Amino acid sequence: MKKEKSCGCIVFNEEKKVLLVKMIDGHWSFPKGHVEENETEYDTALREVKEETNIECKIIDGFRYISTYSPYSNVIKDVVYFLAKATTNSIIIQQEEISISGFYSIEKATETITFRQDLDILSKAVKFYNA
Repeated sequence: MKKEKSCGCIVFNEEKKVLLVKMIDGHWSFPKGHVEENETEYDTALREVKEETNIECKIIDGFRYISTYSPYSNVIKDVVYFLAKATTNSIIIQQEEISISGFYSIEKATETITFRQDLDILSKAVKFYNA
C-alpha cells in the first residue's frame, strides 16, 4: 500500500462564509495539496490555499482534523485539515487544478460539497469556529 499525505484549510472569511474549490474532475472540496520536502503541515496548508485560490489566510490554533481515504487502488491518503481565517479576499483560481472557487454560506456549502467526509469536517470546523 502506498501512503500519501496532503494538507489544506477550511477557510472562513469575515462573513463566516467558507472557501470551496471545484476540482477539474468535478468534485467540490476544500483547498489542499501534497506535502513537499522540508515543509511543515502548516506550510503546506497555507501554500496550497494560496496556490489554488490566491487567498492568504491565518491558521487558527486548536483545530487539526485528519481525513483518511483511498483515492486509488493500493493508495491510502491522509489529508490534514486546519481551520483558518482569510486575510485577503481576491480569488484567482489555479486553472490547472481548479475550475471554480468562492466563499459560500454554510448552507450552500453543505449542499455543494461532494463527499460525506468533507461534510463532517465542515460541521466540526463550524462548531469549533463558533465556539
